[in-house]
Parts: sequence; structure tokens; C-alpha cells
Amino acid sequence: MNDSANVVLRFVLYVDLMLLFGVALFGLYSLKGRERRSGTVLPFRGLLAGFAGLGALLSSAGMVLMASTMSGESDVAELRPHIEMMLFETDVGLAWAVRMIALAVVGLALVLNSRVPGISLAIAATAGGIALASLAWSGHGAMDEDSRRYWHFTADILHLLIAGAWFGALLAFALMAQTRALQTEAHIRLLARAVKRFELAGALIVVIITLTGVVNYLFIVGPKLDEVLRSHYGVLLAIKVLLFAGMLVLAALNRFHLGPLLEQSLREGQYRAAAHALRRSVVVEMAAAVLIVGLVAWLGTLSPEVEMSNV
Repeated sequence: MNDSANVVLRFVLYVDLMLLFGVALFGLYSLKGRERRSGTVLPFRGLLAGFAGLGALLSSAGMVLMASTMSGESDVAELRPHIEMMLFETDVGLAWAVRMIALAVVGLALVLNSRVPGISLAIAATAGGIALASLAWSGHGAMDEDSRRYWHFTADILHLLIAGAWFGALLAFALMAQTRALQTEAHIRLLARAVKRFELAGALIVVIITLTGVVNYLFIVGPKLDEVLRSHYGVLLAIKVLLFAGMLVLAALNRFHLGPLLEQSLREGQYRAAAHALRRSVVVEMAAAVLIVGLVAWLGTLSPEVEMSNV
């Protein structure tokens, strides 16, 4: 039961913190000026405050669950010393504390959004990135030592941040392309401009997430393939790679066909069909991303070395 609850908690927390960081970052590189004010294009204040609050609740529940799993205790009063030990004597506890402070900073930053939206989003993106990066201390990198530990953490954190940037951009595009937001040409022109601005960021995201994914695989498993594919870990990893390939196809479709088609349709005055086609593609791509994050949460609880030794 604890294992299943742990996977579900990890999954929801990963999704939450990726969206927190990614949506705030999207507002910085795709929007400008007053467009960054909450409610003008995207409801930044409600979205980011919700993600920060949920992240704090999930992190607290995760800490309690981890203490219960490690100690075997289920009574809250009995768990207290174990939780205190984890908080003050382990790296996981330090990462948890940093995450909670970062989430509080996000909430404070949102107070400034109406007056200085750019600064507000910059602070929220930075704090959200720190909160997201803290998840690396509950992954496979925490089991390494010396310089290997440092480089594994670096790859892990970069992978998390880039994945969050992609995931957050997908949610932002999905919200901007909602049917009720596509009633005016001005909104669709804004969507087309945001898609255009994402081209360079999207290309960098694909390159970096691929490289860091390969590096993480080598750190966790090493240059092995046949043995891995015969394990439970390997099957889940293969599904993840296939879903990622599907996302690349959809991203290419958006970049080379649907984005240019939207720009062309705006010039011709027949833009709603193209806008709806882009929205459908983004929604499917986001569904694939959700499945990938679920697999990541599951894979993080497995030990490939143990599984391969049992094959």
C-alpha cells in the first residue's frame, strides 16, 4: 500500500512542481509587458498560487509517508521523532526544507504581480525552479557518492528543469488555445506569436532533455541494454522512450506545420480551424507528457540493479 501511495504522491508532486516552474518561465520568454499580468493572457496568480499550495501539501504528506515507511510506525505521535530525525539529519530533509521555503517565496512573489508582473514571474520561476530541483534528492542520484554524485545530481536537476519548461509551455498553450479564448483575432495573433517565440526554446529543450536523459540512463544502469529490457524497469523505460518519441513527432508537427499554418490562416482571415488544430495537438502532447511523468515517478522507486540480478 505504501509503495502505491508513494508512486502516486511522487507523480502528482512532479506534475505540480513542473507546471509551477514551467508556466512562470513561459510568461517570461513568451509574453511581454502587461501581458504578464495575471488575467490578461493567463491567470498566473491563481495557477501559480494553486501549484505552490498543492506542492506544500504534497511535500508534507510525502515526508510523513516516508517516515512511516522507514520506521514502520503508523501512529502520528510515534512518527514525530522519526520525522524530526529526517528533517534535521538527512539530505532529503534539507531538500524538503528548501522546497517549502521556495514555495513560500512563490506565494510572496505573486503579491507583486499586478504592479511589477515581470519581476513577479522572474521570482516565481526562480523559486519554482529551486523547488523542482529539490526533487533530485529523492531520486537515484542520492545513492551515488563523491564526484559521481555531483555529476548525477547536475544531470538530474537539468533534466527536471527542462522537462518542467516543456510541460509548463504545453499547459500555457492549451489554456491560450481554449475555445472561449479564440473568439477574437487579437487573441489568436497572440497565440501565433507565442508559438513562434517558443521555436528556439523548444529546440533547446529537445536537445537538452535528450542528452540529460541519456546521461541519467548511463549513471543509473550503465552501457547495458539487453539485460535492462528483460526487467520491469526496462519495460517501463522503453514505454517512456516511445511516448517521448511521440511527443517529438507532435512537437515537429506544431513547429513545421500547425504553427506556420496558423500564421498563414491569419493573413487569409480564416484562422479558427488552424487554431483548433493546434489546440488538439497540444492537448495530445500534454497527455503524453503526463504519462511520461507518471512513469518517471514509478521508475524512481525501482532499483534496476536488483531487478537485473533477478532476471
